Amino acid sequence: MGKPTETNPAENHAALAGYRVLDLTTPLGHLCGKILGDLGADVIKIEPLAGDAGRSRSPFYKDPSGADHSLFWISYNNNKRGVTLNLESAEGQAILIKMVKEADFLLESYPPGYMDSLGLGFKQLSAQNPKLIHTAITPFGQSGPYRDFRGGDLEIMALSGVMSLTGHPGGQPLRISLSQSEAWASLYAAMGAITALSHRQANGGPGQFVDVSAQAACVILCAHAPWFWDYNREAPSRQGEFMTGRTTTGAKFRTVWPCKDGYLTFIIYGGPAGQKTNFELMKWMDSFGMAPDCMKKDWKKFDVNTITQPEVDEMETAFKKFFVNITKAEYLKVVAERGMLGYPVSSADDILADDQLVDRNFWQPLEQPGRDQPLKFPGAFAKFSGMECGTRFRAPLLGEHNQAVYGDELGFSSQEIARLHEAGVI
Repeated sequence: MGKPTETNPAENHAALAGYRVLDLTTPLGHLCGKILGDLGADVIKIEPLAGDAGRSRSPFYKDPSGADHSLFWISYNNNKRGVTLNLESAEGQAILIKMVKEADFLLESYPPGYMDSLGLGFKQLSAQNPKLIHTAITPFGQSGPYRDFRGGDLEIMALSGVMSLTGHPGGQPLRISLSQSEAWASLYAAMGAITALSHRQANGGPGQFVDVSAQAACVILCAHAPWFWDYNREAPSRQGEFMTGRTTTGAKFRTVWPCKDGYLTFIIYGGPAGQKTNFELMKWMDSFGMAPDCMKKDWKKFDVNTITQPEVDEMETAFKKFFVNITKAEYLKVVAERGMLGYPVSSADDILADDQLVDRNFWQPLEQPGRDQPLKFPGAFAKFSGMECGTRFRAPLLGEHNQAVYGDELGFSSQEIARLHEAGVI
């Protein structure tokens, strides 16, 4: 394995070109490695012999042969090469240590203490490579009374406080659909790893251990709770599809409305932009003879802070009757033309066909095994004026790069690779 070198990112086509990442994460950290891969790093996904748990996560699609492929896996593991390795075998541990000597980052999401129990903790690995940045992602972090607790997305979202703000009043707290905690933990881990790299570059010193708690990463999702308390002197409560905390009267506002072909967003607004929006909606509705008298007012003098619930209910009854006859495309066209605040709620089909994303070349086609046509994947998370970033190649098949990594780069012969495979090491 070629020795990576510290380089000036401005001299590369990608910020992390020349850096190597060993990705041992479970689904809790898959996105972290992908972000580093998007930035140009050589990410090697190291899986157990039976495969990573992410490979068995739904939803799936079937290729023409009838084989199932996890959409979760192929989405969060592109821009990575893949090898298999049994870390609980002595030979597997020795191989990882050999790989660590030439790596810049090691990412893992095992329970605290597990890597130490294998002789592969930060202390042992940094002795082999003092520049190694070891990033560990766990549900609750490496210290504290919850250190050894297991937790999936449900537990993390509950203990971070997010679920206390979701759901309907008087009802049960709700988990937010897909696994949000994994994405937030991975984002924090990527920021931590890159920050540690920046520190290493600036100080010419060693790498360090980056301890990421998924619970702590998700607390940011409750960021609106403090200002809610400052404003109303009460804790925010679950209100389902309604927005609260905008008035001194306690009025709540509907934010999502059924329309002719889906849903759209609109709320009674305050401030100059909001007053213009309310006025333009009144004119639009009046052109169809659907603006009630309660909307025919001087919106320049309107103060959303003092509006009462009966006033809100009267206007929203009219909104509901109006919006149900409007398509999402009509709504977007009118709000753009009139300078209003509001957007349609895009479905998956809408997103794929969205002119804005198409114009920015956001969707990147990647060939997939067993498919005649490529699949479209999200491209760069940001556009940079001086470097490349984005989706370059598909997620690996199980053990797809064993020969390239163990043979071509680590120098194992074909006979040795066959023996390691037969012995259950790779």
